[in-house]
Amino acid sequence: MIQSMTGYGKSKLEVAGKTFVAELKSLNSKHLDANVRLPSEFRELELPLRNRLSKALGRGKVDLSLQVEKHEAESSAKINIKVVENYLTQLKQLPVTTFKDDSRLLQIAMSMPNALSSEKNELEKEDSEAVYKVLEMALEQINQFRTDEGEVLKKDFELRINNLTELLLKVKDIDPERIAHVKSRLRKGIEDLKEKVDENRFEQELIYYIEKYDITEEKTRLDNHLAYFNKALNSSDSNGRKLNFICQEIGREINTIGSKSNFAPMQKAVVQMKDELEKIKEQLLNVL
Repeated sequence: MIQSMTGYGKSKLEVAGKTFVAELKSLNSKHLDANVRLPSEFRELELPLRNRLSKALGRGKVDLSLQVEKHEAESSAKINIKVVENYLTQLKQLPVTTFKDDSRLLQIAMSMPNALSSEKNELEKEDSEAVYKVLEMALEQINQFRTDEGEVLKKDFELRINNLTELLLKVKDIDPERIAHVKSRLRKGIEDLKEKVDENRFEQELIYYIEKYDITEEKTRLDNHLAYFNKALNSSDSNGRKLNFICQEIGREINTIGSKSNFAPMQKAVVQMKDELEKIKEQLLNVL
């Protein structure tokens, strides 16, 4: 099973009067390139979230956006009760005639420094758990997206490999004709010289020439590489790097056949094979 590196996932979770929304996008890349955008109060979770992305997605250019919306307007300020009580105690020690009632004392105490705390010292456990949970939901969606895209790519690869296999069969069928053509052309060249030749020596040179342009090994290796590509394509894991390596070996054999063919019908088949291979290479860039 292969997976595409292109994917999208979005999830929403409501917890404790807040809505958590995680959005994931991914494109192809040789390595994991993660861009994580979080609200400032969740910055301490950035590193563990990056580690989770790496483990779940493998590689690709990934964008993670986390948004947290509060259902009701709520103040993050909290009263420092101990500090206010201390202010009140000190204020009551002043002359009684200064203030008419305790409400005025409380008003003054609340206006003193550090009476209110407006920042949270640490992230609440409930919020952290909600972030991880909404991320897992988004990861499940993006991985399903990648799997669906992978199925489309797989069908295209199977089509291209099947085309290459048919073209290879065509090359095999052409090969005997090519050899006969080479022999005929060499003999015609000798006849045009109007020179007598030693037939035994001519046959030896002909054999040497034909061996030099023999493509038996290339045909066999190319056949094996095509079969191996199909085998890797149907393995249980997504292995884009391995498929890319096999693709390079396929290209090497096709190029060698092309350089040795020296026969127009075979060269035409080789050009078609190169075209099919380029289409495979282009799609492989997006395989995980």
